Amino acid sequence: MSSLSARPQYSLVGLPLPHESAALHVTGEALYTDDLVVRTRDVLHAWPVQSPHAHARITDLRMKPAYDVPGVVRVLTGEDVPGINDAGVKHDEPLFPTEVMFHGHAICWVLGETLEAARLGAAAVEVEYEELPSLITVREAIAAGNFQGTGRHLQNGDVEGALSDAAHVFSGEFEFAGQEHFYLETNAALALVDEAGQIFVQSSTQHPSETQEIVAHVLGLASHAVTVQCLRMGGGFGGKEMQPHGFAAIAALGATLTGRPVRLRLNRTQDVTMTGKRHGFHTEWRAGFDDDGHLLALDTTITADGGWSLDLSEPVLARAMCHIDNGYWIPNVRVDGRIAKTNKTSQTAFRGFGGPQGMLVVEDLLGRCAPLLGYDAMELRRRNLYQAHHDTPYGMPVRHAERLEACWSEVLETSEVEQRRADIEQFNASHANTKRAVAMTPVKFGISFNLTAFNQAGALVHVYKDGSVLINHGGTEMGQGLHTKMLQVAATTLGVPLARVRLAPTRTDKVPNTSATAASSGADLNGAAIKNACEQIRERLEQVAGGKLGIGAHDVRFADGIVRGLSFDGESLTWEEVVHAAYFQRVQLWAAGFYRTEGLHWDANAMRGEPFKYFAYGVAASEVEVDGFTGAYTLRRVDIVHDVGDSLSPLIDIGQIEGGFVQGAGWLTLEDLRWDESDGPNRGRLATQAASTYKLPSFSEMPEVFNVRLLEKAHEDGAVYGSKAVGEPPLMLAFSVREALRQAAAAFGPAGTSVNLPSPATPEAVYWALDRARSGQPDTVQLNGQLNGVEPARLSGV
Repeated sequence: MSSLSARPQYSLVGLPLPHESAALHVTGEALYTDDLVVRTRDVLHAWPVQSPHAHARITDLRMKPAYDVPGVVRVLTGEDVPGINDAGVKHDEPLFPTEVMFHGHAICWVLGETLEAARLGAAAVEVEYEELPSLITVREAIAAGNFQGTGRHLQNGDVEGALSDAAHVFSGEFEFAGQEHFYLETNAALALVDEAGQIFVQSSTQHPSETQEIVAHVLGLASHAVTVQCLRMGGGFGGKEMQPHGFAAIAALGATLTGRPVRLRLNRTQDVTMTGKRHGFHTEWRAGFDDDGHLLALDTTITADGGWSLDLSEPVLARAMCHIDNGYWIPNVRVDGRIAKTNKTSQTAFRGFGGPQGMLVVEDLLGRCAPLLGYDAMELRRRNLYQAHHDTPYGMPVRHAERLEACWSEVLETSEVEQRRADIEQFNASHANTKRAVAMTPVKFGISFNLTAFNQAGALVHVYKDGSVLINHGGTEMGQGLHTKMLQVAATTLGVPLARVRLAPTRTDKVPNTSATAASSGADLNGAAIKNACEQIRERLEQVAGGKLGIGAHDVRFADGIVRGLSFDGESLTWEEVVHAAYFQRVQLWAAGFYRTEGLHWDANAMRGEPFKYFAYGVAASEVEVDGFTGAYTLRRVDIVHDVGDSLSPLIDIGQIEGGFVQGAGWLTLEDLRWDESDGPNRGRLATQAASTYKLPSFSEMPEVFNVRLLEKAHEDGAVYGSKAVGEPPLMLAFSVREALRQAAAAFGPAGTSVNLPSPATPEAVYWALDRARSGQPDTVQLNGQLNGVEPARLSGV
């Protein structure tokens, strides 16, 4: 067992503690970025002027009418930028564009004494456009050959040979939608400038260091002149990894030019229409099976809808390609990936970061092919699961593959799946217009950033003379419980009660050059950095305590604020006494910690290597009931067993599993982004701009029975206190819901019916799928006589 993963006998990690800000959340006392406005004097408010066209050239911009509006102070345009007019890291996202690239693109910003003054001023700005041709759908971009970034190719084995030898070959085409983050707190920033010209930005951002960099290069300053702080976020889900930078830069630019604080907070419609989503994908595939149902080969081309700029589309595509296998061993694989450029918001990170999109491809083809092969879908999946000796298509050994089988077996046993399947069969036989189904799907998700350099973290830990402890780290809190875990890690390492430790807000002037809180790596990276800093301090205090106790430093033990010798039966000291003595011996009581993930190597061009520290595993069984008259459905029961290693904080982890599952179910079954694809004046406009038109999961979509268990005896050597990441992997457990809906729709037809189910599988889509099944129609995707963005799938056995 590594020193990083070893737990002391008396440990605060592993205890089921509530979220550190839970009481503040439910009482409304928790402060968010925009709450700071009322504590700040003379604040100006920002409002955007948005484009009504999907693609157009700006031919004239008249700002004078805005200045005629009472309360308007300044209109910000590209001419005001002293540095680089760009909000991204790829230099393809002009902060003030001369060519608008999507409906809702911000052209300029108006600053007003009040929000209403800024809004009216923005409405008064006069803009003339020259409309240009636009590409709205990924299919239009493919047809036009309009791609961006670098395409990738991943290959392992002899795909053509395996397909030629396979007993059964199927081909298909599949397009599935993106997803709106819909965090409770929209994007917000508050910028101030001090007497020395230092910029201080409060930002709702998952990546403060990158927000700092973008603000600095827009203002033409060095990074040390900009400080970014993130108190906490009301949700992020990846949507605040890249998107907040430009908004922070606007606020900072306004503050610099006016000398007054500037607040920028998007309302819900602005946030939905201006910020990126989960990438939708289009895929074409061929798959070969042997007579025993083993998946021999997969050949696929996947196209990500990147929107108007690159953002994070390249690493999202790479992760999708690396997760095309999900939990299944496929000896021969070929994946070609590319990024379409469309006139939509620039699609960005979203929980799972491309992994869900890649995994959905193999789950969809297994669900469609199982009945044509004569296999139960559950059995087909289980016989294709990874085994201990297998490698991934990109050459990484699948360590602890036995945990997939362990999760699968535990779900089967604890949720009585076999008995319930028999009950479902009886129910379906006696109910012509209502059908039930239960499906099981696995998850194998790689943990680490795709870009190896991002797998590092820092921390700063202070011990004060009175024995109180303050920790700073580079991770941000967005409700996921990261700070709770970090408090437990610090208290455990130092051997002090949790009440002695406080955590400071995330700031770039405390811990520099941090990576985004993303890739499910927040606890792994920052926890290890905090542990490193605390160990440095503890080792110094061991010398002090050993001298006072008359024992060797290596025999000193810290636990629950008491310092004793190894035997625990001699003299003892309090933590405070040791700290006090250390101060008077001039012993350093603070430390900067650092951690870098070891063992990673990745060739992005060859798509080969070991890009992940480990895999997180899980299995879910979901049971649904579908109404044959409307396609409406109920999620009756969900059973999950998930691998989080030795949990740092079980209540936090169970909450993450539940929340991730529900968010995944929303993506796959409810959340239907609709852009206007017509040639009319609203072409490219996002029609689903609010909760009234964009259906989010709510209490009514929660399963009646929801059982979540953490896999036991799952210690992960080489990770902080033996834990594993939990943020993203549970989202993909929701594949079981979509597969259960497919099977329930198929139950309306004869045995062996293969159902092609759109994603999202809305009640309308489920109705048409079950209607085709019971009428014996060919496997096509058709809603109200219109193709629902998906051509008829070519699914045939050879």
